[in-house]
Amino acid sequence: MPAQAYEGKECVCQLRLGVCDQSCVRGMLDTPFYVACLKLKGRCCVVVGAGEVGLEKVEGLLACGGEVTVIAPEAIDGLRELAAEGSIVWERRAYGGPSDLEGAFLAVAATSDTDVNIAVYEDAERRAMLVNVVDVPPLCNFILPAIVRSGPLAIAISTAGASPALAKRMKREIAASFGEAYAELAVLLNEVRGWAKATLPTYAERRDFFESIVNGQPDPVGMLRAGEAEAVRELIEQAKRAHEPAMGRA
Repeated sequence: MPAQAYEGKECVCQLRLGVCDQSCVRGMLDTPFYVACLKLKGRCCVVVGAGEVGLEKVEGLLACGGEVTVIAPEAIDGLRELAAEGSIVWERRAYGGPSDLEGAFLAVAATSDTDVNIAVYEDAERRAMLVNVVDVPPLCNFILPAIVRSGPLAIAISTAGASPALAKRMKREIAASFGEAYAELAVLLNEVRGWAKATLPTYAERRDFFESIVNGQPDPVGMLRAGEAEAVRELIEQAKRAHEPAMGRA
């Protein structure tokens, strides 16, 4: 049940108002979020619920290397296939309480049962775990932004839960503006990070080196869009020669 559907019903969020007046939803727009990128590789992630939304969350966790356990009595075909191939663990039963979160790094509640979703949230909160109840931002201690991915690049778009539709539109527009060329440039720049650390002794020198490439002329993004990857490599070599300390050039 989305957050807006709680209005007039029993309050279940952190405010404990008795009857929901939606003040928590309105307050989300004034909440400053600490934006972080989580390293999930090898970490246990629990998803409660195995419908379309559950599948979406599972695929996102798997894409980042999470070890996913799904808890649900039934599952849609996509999740059944992931379980059959060994990509996830499917516990074919109802959510059983706090013990189901033992050893987990984060939990996602994606069921159509409000009581179950609330139980997952409260159990996770008591364990100081990361928890997200889909479509109910006040019952989350982290929210999931829309993500544009291209190679090593990941661009997150969040409206603090105010409008997922707007976030999706922004995702499409950002994907069209920042795509393969930017990802390719990120890879090329990563190749010279070792040289920069070994050769340029200060942060300021390393910053100036990389900024001279990214913001210089000719534009490396435009060159990559034109298929001129080798020309960009030469551009980087020129920047290395220009920024190499005098002793290194002697």
